[in-house]
Amino acid sequence: MTTATPPAERDPETRGLRLVAVLLTSTVVSGLIDAVSYLGLGRVFTANMTGNVVVLGFAAAGAPGFSVPYTATSLACFLLGAVAGGRAAARFGRGSRRRRARLALAAEAALVGACAAVAFARPGAAGTRYALIALTALAMGLRNATVRTLGVPDLTTTVLTMTLTALASESRLGDGTGRRSPRRSASALAMAGGACLGAWLVLHHGPAVPLLLAALVSGVLAVLASGRE
Repeated sequence: MTTATPPAERDPETRGLRLVAVLLTSTVVSGLIDAVSYLGLGRVFTANMTGNVVVLGFAAAGAPGFSVPYTATSLACFLLGAVAGGRAAARFGRGSRRRRARLALAAEAALVGACAAVAFARPGAAGTRYALIALTALAMGLRNATVRTLGVPDLTTTVLTMTLTALASESRLGDGTGRRSPRRSASALAMAGGACLGAWLVLHHGPAVPLLLAALVSGVLAVLASGRE
């Protein structure tokens, strides 16, 4: 007599941590990354490109404390990462969300880990700041392109404007039921928590420690991520 295998055990997509938890944790990592880049690398964002475009405008107008080269480097490398993510999605197909998530997170862990190594080894070198900006922006572009293909609502991991808009407009005070309010609220709290932790680490330990933490978290997620929402 044979025992039927439960569907959850037969389908590899269901093995591991749900994508909602993975993406919420990645949102914490985004807060860490932007804390490092804005506070430690010269008022530039490498995860939040909406803010980066605004910062570029400030820098172009000559506002003190902002840099056109730093911001342009971040934007260019983010776009390169997004191109790489798009090509990877086309090459590896759109069937397995688990595989796409794990590959992107593994690449992110490697890139951010390289940043941490550079920050520890050459903290005051002339090219270190550009290297950290370029590598973290590349990692975030790759991740964002992959997150788009995963199709999990309200969890972009780097941008909160539309998430907060939906949280308010579709709440019970707006025109909806608030069904997704817990997820949207969790996303905002995850970003704020990551930014707070990242800021504390940058102010007390410099950029290397939060970068190492971000790389380790992304590496763990690369091992644990499933394809189920």
